[in-house]
Amino acid sequence: MADRTPAPGTARSLQVPTRHSESHRSGRVGWLRAAVLGANDGIVSVSGLVVGVAASGAPHSAVLMSGIAGIVAGAMSMAAGEYVSVQSQADTENADLAIERRELDTQPQYELNELTHIYVRRGLEPELARRVAEQLTAHDALAAHARDELGITDTLRARPVQAALTSAAAFTSGALLPLAAVLLSPPESVQSVTIVVTLAALFVSGALAARAGGAPLLRGAVRVAFWGALAMAASSLVGRLFDVAV
Repeated sequence: MADRTPAPGTARSLQVPTRHSESHRSGRVGWLRAAVLGANDGIVSVSGLVVGVAASGAPHSAVLMSGIAGIVAGAMSMAAGEYVSVQSQADTENADLAIERRELDTQPQYELNELTHIYVRRGLEPELARRVAEQLTAHDALAAHARDELGITDTLRARPVQAALTSAAAFTSGALLPLAAVLLSPPESVQSVTIVVTLAALFVSGALAARAGGAPLLRGAVRVAFWGALAMAASSLVGRLFDVAV
């Protein structure tokens, strides 16, 4: 009986895995950045606000109202700022893609040569680079140039609405923690309870963000908690300096 085993090096000898075991994190960049920034900003901003107002001698009701106002204003500010910034990136990407699309229509041979040179610079032999460029151009020329010439991929494309909604939701989720501390703590201990709750929340959020991004947990937790503590200390100092009872 003849041996039907494919010879090494042939196309049939390449086994395509049914399940890809690698877990990459680059696809999380868009929403992870907005979520981490929004949650941490919500925790730090509102906790700093209520700690500062409480340090000024304001009554419990004023501290609570300042926290609520901070949540509403902060969530809207995060959404608007994130949308505008990411939309600017999206506009730039779309403008570059429009230029590339026009050049593919008017100078297809030049664009093919350009793609070939890109692959040569990345280490392919000229003949192989040419064949790769021709096949990718035949499959989807714009996608090939977007990815390999402009560095634009579908995974990392700017998504303004997603970034805005993620930031606003994350800010609100984070800000509810110090607000809950104000609601549940006795009026005379609002500052201390809010500080403890905030630092604990920042440790957790920093660790979760580090884990999602593949960074060391302790380093991420300490980094976030440090800046939160610094913000609350500054706000408390301002409140004590003015000592204005509302």
